[in-house]
Amino acid sequence: MKIQFSGDVSHLEQGIKWISEKYNFTVEQDGFLLHLNNIHNSKLKVVKTKTDASITYSDNIHFFRGLGLFLEECQEKEQFEIVEEPQFTNNGLFFDVSQGNAVMNLDTIKEILTRMSMMGLNWFLPYMEDSFTVESEPFFGYMRGKYTYEDLKEIDDYAHALGIEVIPVIQTLAHMQEVMKWPAFNEVREDEATLLVGEPKTYDFIERLITTVTSPFRSKRIHLGLDEAWRLGLGEYLPRNGLKSKFEIMTEHVNHVIKITERHGLVPLMFSDMYFRTPQLAGYGNNYDPGAEIPEEIVKAIPDGMQMNFWEYNRDDVPFYEAIIDKHAALGSHTVVAGGLQNWLGFGVNYGLAFRASNALLEGCKIKGIKEVFATHWGDDGTENNIFSAMLGWQLYAEHGYAKVLDEEKLKKRFKFCTGGNYDDYMAIKYLDEVPGTSPDNPNMCNPSKYLLWQNLLSGLFDKNIEGLNLNQHYAKTAERMRDAIGRNGEFDHIFVLLDKVCTILSIKAELGIQITNAYKCQDSDELHRIAKSTLAHLEELVKDLRLYHRDFWYKTNKPLGWEILDLRYGALLANIDTTIARIESYLAGNITMIEELEEKRLAYPFTDNLPMITSYSRIPSASRMFQ
Repeated sequence: MKIQFSGDVSHLEQGIKWISEKYNFTVEQDGFLLHLNNIHNSKLKVVKTKTDASITYSDNIHFFRGLGLFLEECQEKEQFEIVEEPQFTNNGLFFDVSQGNAVMNLDTIKEILTRMSMMGLNWFLPYMEDSFTVESEPFFGYMRGKYTYEDLKEIDDYAHALGIEVIPVIQTLAHMQEVMKWPAFNEVREDEATLLVGEPKTYDFIERLITTVTSPFRSKRIHLGLDEAWRLGLGEYLPRNGLKSKFEIMTEHVNHVIKITERHGLVPLMFSDMYFRTPQLAGYGNNYDPGAEIPEEIVKAIPDGMQMNFWEYNRDDVPFYEAIIDKHAALGSHTVVAGGLQNWLGFGVNYGLAFRASNALLEGCKIKGIKEVFATHWGDDGTENNIFSAMLGWQLYAEHGYAKVLDEEKLKKRFKFCTGGNYDDYMAIKYLDEVPGTSPDNPNMCNPSKYLLWQNLLSGLFDKNIEGLNLNQHYAKTAERMRDAIGRNGEFDHIFVLLDKVCTILSIKAELGIQITNAYKCQDSDELHRIAKSTLAHLEELVKDLRLYHRDFWYKTNKPLGWEILDLRYGALLANIDTTIARIESYLAGNITMIEELEEKRLAYPFTDNLPMITSYSRIPSASRMFQ
C-alpha cells in the first residue's frame, strides 16, 4: 500500500520508516492521503473514506497504534471509523535480562519495540541487575553479556522514534547475587545477595550504577528495585549496627538512595513489597494484605518523590486489587501497578493464569484510576522460554489499554495483525503445564514440562506425582497441537517448532521412569531390553535434535553468554540417558543383581496440587545437593 501523510510528520518519520519495512507499505507522493491531527488529550480516532483518511491522536504512541488500526482495517474495509479512549498514560512491558542469564540482543529488542508500537504500548523497562557496563568495575556483569552505553543508547533512540519511553530497572539493595559473588565487592556486601546499608562505599557504588545506567536514556525515571531483601540486617550489618528491624534499615537506606536521585534530577520508582512486610502491618510476612492498616509511621518514612510499584502476578479477584491500590493511596505516593505474564517457569507460558490475573489486575486499575501499568517477564532459572511466546499477553495489555471493557474478538484480530500470530495457537501453549492433575487454568503454577524433561530417569523425583495421569498421551496431543500451528503464525512459526520438539520428547519421557520401574519390578526382561535398545536410543536422538534447535533459537534471540547453562542441562540429560541404558544392560547381562535406584520406594513431591511447582533446576535431577 502507498500512503501520503498530510500534517507534521517530522517527529514521526523515522518510526514510520521502520514500521513500513515490517508492515508492507511505502510513503509516496501519490499515495493514499492520510491526514494527521495531533490534539492534546484527544481520543484516538481513525477514519477512512473512499478518497482519504485521518488519524487524530494525542501522544506519539497513539499515532502508531492508529496507523496499525488503519492498515489493519484497510485489509477488509473501504470505509470505517474507529474511536478509542486510552485508559492509561503509560502501559508497557518489563523484561528480565539478568536473572535467567538471557540478555536479549539488539535485533530482538527492536523487534519487540516494533510490535509494541503497533499495539500501542509505550513503556519498555529492561531489568538489568548487572547487565550493563560500569566504568572501572570489570567484574560487574563479567561474562554475563552486559550492554554497553552504545547498546543502550541505540535501544533508546529506536524506542523514542516509535513513541516508546525506556525506563532502566536496576537493583540497589537485594537481588545482587551475581555481583556480590565477586571479591571485588566485599566492601559493600551485607550477604550473598544484599548491599551493605549504611556503608559510605555502598552509596558511592549505587551512585555510579544510577548515573551510568541513566546516561544513555532520555527518560528521567529510574526503577530502583529495592524488593525482596529477605535477610536485610542479618549479615555484615548485624555486627556493625546491632539488631534492627527491616523497616528501620529500609528507611535508612531509601533515604540515602533518594538523595542520589535528587542530585541527578531523576524520578525514582521502587517495588513496594518491603513496606508491606514489616511487623507494623497486620499482614506481616505476606506480600500484600488487603486487611492491613497503614500506620502513620510507614507513611512518614517514605520520602517525598519516591514512587511505589505494587506488583502481583497470581491473584484473579478484582476486589483484591482495588483494596491494595487503596492501601497504596494511603502511602501518599504515586502508584504504578505491575502484573505478570507467567513465562518464567519453563518452556511454556501459563496463559490460563496470566489472562485471569491480568484481566483482574487491569480491571481493578481502571476502576481505581491507576494510570501507569506494565507486564513483567521474569527470566527465572535459565530462561528456557523464548520471549516471543509471550506476545499474546502483550496484546492483552494493549487492548485493555484502549477500552474500558476488553473486547476479546478485537484482541484476537489485532493480535493477528500486529504479530501474525494465531490466538488459539498461542493460548494452547499453556498445555505444556496445564495437564491432567492441575486445577483449571493452572492457578498454582505447576510446571511439569520443566521437571519431567530434566528429571533423572532412574530416580525420578516426580514419578509418584504423575502416576495414572497419562501424561505421555497428553504430551503427544500437545505436540500435535504445536505441529498444527506451524504454518499459520508467520515469522514466529519457530516457537511452535521448538515446542513441538519439547512435547514430542515428553510424550516419551514423561512416564518413562515409571515404565522402567514397572518392568524392573515385574522382572520383564523383554520390556527392559526394548526400552534400552529402542526407546532410550530414540529419546537420545530427539534430545540431541532439540538441543541443536534450541541453541540456534537462543543465538538468534539473545547474546551468546548464558547458553552455557542450558548446555549443561542438555549434557546432563544426555548423560543420564546413557547411564540409564548402561544400568539396564548391566542388569540384563547379570553383571549386577539389582538396579538400586529402582529399589527405592517412590514418594510424592509435596505441593498444593498433585503436581508441584519447581522454580529451580537444582531441585530436579537429584535429591542430593547439586551446588555448594
